Amino acid sequence: MNTLLAQVTDTHIREPGQLAYGRLDTAPYLSAALGTLMRMPQKPDAVILTGDLTDFGRPGEYAHLAKLLASLNMPFYLMPGNHDDRDHLRDGFPNHGYLGTGEFIQFSIKVRDIRIVAIDTTEPGLSSGRLCAARLDWLRTELAADPATPTVVAMHHPPFKTLIGHMDEIGLLEGGGELESIIAAHPNVKRVICGHLHRTIYTGFAGIVASTAPSPAHQVCLDFGSGADSAWNLEPPGFHLHVWNSAGALLTHAIPIGQFEGPYPYL
Repeated sequence: MNTLLAQVTDTHIREPGQLAYGRLDTAPYLSAALGTLMRMPQKPDAVILTGDLTDFGRPGEYAHLAKLLASLNMPFYLMPGNHDDRDHLRDGFPNHGYLGTGEFIQFSIKVRDIRIVAIDTTEPGLSSGRLCAARLDWLRTELAADPATPTVVAMHHPPFKTLIGHMDEIGLLEGGGELESIIAAHPNVKRVICGHLHRTIYTGFAGIVASTAPSPAHQVCLDFGSGADSAWNLEPPGFHLHVWNSAGALLTHAIPIGQFEGPYPYL
């Protein structure tokens, strides 16, 4: 049997009626993503939301997010991003015990045949990310506790440069080298999945693949120029579907959000 893990990221939900950046209502975009998830012919076993769940980390934003996610008929797990507030996230989802009560929101969960280890890269008040000694020690302990189960490490800030200058300036600024060494020492880690970039990006990292996923709403403009503006657009939205198959391989499918013509039979 295949294990299906959907990754949705960077939803940036505001209070009802409020617009992100003064012009974008992100809630209908998340609703469309959830509709696409629930129409899939093979239902995901779980969904992980890899941060920037809200735009400002306000209680009213988490209340709106909870109302939107209530329609999701599969387990889902929440991680903070740099736009989130840990305490308000916990308060908004009191039944999600894995969010814990400590300084960071970090957890390990089993989804059928794979394990997700979520590590917190956020720093209050900063857009950039960090992995301090305490968080890296936690990751070492978690990975050492189960060296056999195929594992996906989830984080908000990607541990690699993307060439999008304004985003790299607010990327993971500390701990990436140590993270790479830790993951390289655990061959059961099959993928590192991230948010933050609002784009699909893949690269090699620690001998495996690390990736970022698109947003269900707005995307970061693709511009490698040294003076490129910090800007977003409405390129087609999407999410990722990570599939652990019976042959022991992890595949990732990029899923567009929406309803499209077809299917039509090949003749």
